Parts: sequence; C-alpha cells; structure tokens
Amino acid sequence: MECKQVWGVYWSATGNTRRVVERLAAGLADGLGQSCRMVDLTPQNARAQPRRFRAGDLVVVGLPTYAGKLPNKILPDVQTKLQGGGALAVGVVTFGNRSFDNALAELCVTLETDGFHTVAAAAFVGRHAFTDRLAAGRPDGDDLRQADAFARCVAERVRALAAPPAPAAVPGDAAAAYYVPRGTDGQPAKFLKAKPQTDPGRCCGCGVCARVCPMGAINPADVTQVTGTCIKCQACVRRCTRGAKYFDDAAFQSHVAMLEQNFSKPAENSVFL
Repeated sequence: MECKQVWGVYWSATGNTRRVVERLAAGLADGLGQSCRMVDLTPQNARAQPRRFRAGDLVVVGLPTYAGKLPNKILPDVQTKLQGGGALAVGVVTFGNRSFDNALAELCVTLETDGFHTVAAAAFVGRHAFTDRLAAGRPDGDDLRQADAFARCVAERVRALAAPPAPAAVPGDAAAAYYVPRGTDGQPAKFLKAKPQTDPGRCCGCGVCARVCPMGAINPADVTQVTGTCIKCQACVRRCTRGAKYFDDAAFQSHVAMLEQNFSKPAENSVFL
C-alpha cells in the first residue's frame, strides 16, 4: 500500500513513550521515503481538538501502561478525538519493567474502533515512573536499536500490502480489569487519593510542576495545592527543577517497595507483526 505521510502520536508524562514513538516514526518515515510529523497529546489542551487522519497515513500511536491497561483518565480522549479515516496504525505501549498486561490489546482495539487498520504493535520497556530502580535508563541504546529493526520490518510489510490488513494479533484482553497494586504485605495498596507533596525548603515557586501536569491538577498560583485529579503520572516529580515534589503516601510507598523487590530483572520488549 502507498504511504504518503507518517505520524507519531503519543501521550507521555515522563518522556519514555515519546522517545519510543519518535524513534519508530522516524524509522518508518525513512524506510518509506516519507516525511514524519509528531503530535503530543500530553498537555491537557492538546487533547481538546479532534485529530483526523486518512487513508495513506501511517500513524504510530503510543501510550504508557498504567496498572496493566491504558491510563483511564486519558483513554476517553484517545477514543473520541483520534479519527482513523482508514489510516494504517502501529499501536505502541511502554511499561515499567513489570508487564504491559492488557494495555496493548486495549490500544489496538481502541484504534480499530476509531477507524484505523492496525498493521503492527509493540510493547517497549521504559524506566518506571515511580522509581529509578526499575529499568533505569531505558529505553536505552539496545531498546532503540530494536525499535529501528521493528520499524524496518513494519515498513516492509506496509510496502507489501495490497489491501488493509487484518487487525494486529496481540496478547491480552482489552476488556480485562486493571491490575491491583499491592504492597509489601501482599495486600491491595490503596493510594487512589494520594497527591504529590511539596518541600517548602526546595520549592522556588517556578511553576514548572503546574505547567507539565497533564491533568492541570496543580494550582499555578500556589503549587503546593493539588486542586484537580492526580493520576500519579510523576510528571511533576520528574520535571521539578529543585527536586521539591514527592509522594509520601504510605500505601504508595509500600507498592513501590514491592515492585522494587519483585520486578528488578530486566524485562524484554515485545513486537507483533
């Protein structure tokens, strides 16, 4: 099939998904001899307008894995704002070294429902948003080289297509429930209401945390106040210039400790063609 334009579309609070999608989209554009354009859905206002694609487009769509599925506060925007129009799509999820569980299946079903034809899919490991002790530095050079190889294979498949492909076959159940976070005691860790705290000795009031919050949850006039929905994405923690943001919720900390104890072995990327 003819490809006229390659797109990379992503939601990426801490940057891992962005890096993978950018690498894949660039590799596909190079392999198909086309230009590449990027769409960042992370800022809250970027998700307000519809994004329409059409036959002849190849769109790499990437989101992170949250509790084994796609972020439930972001998914509705993907379902309602992305309009495939017969475009080909590559579904991509990232995960923090534990598992991508049902996230990739959910993304591929969402894309097919949105009018895309999923030609391939992949799950790539990225540093866990909660801790540097899981998949530190990933996606690293080896991961990105695997992304390059995957992009070459996808480009070859696209060139060989004579008609829209059958939906990409990926593991998982798109309708499955979310993974239940657990603490070091093995019991469910309930930290839904946990919010980032601010160290007054470090905070300079620069407002970076409020600007990077993808939910617009932090009050820009007083960044110690979280007035909206916090999805624990860690954007404010990771992007704070002074290291002033942190989570002190006991259940959250116990879950992080459990992950560090049980999921330190480097996980592998998975690709599906």
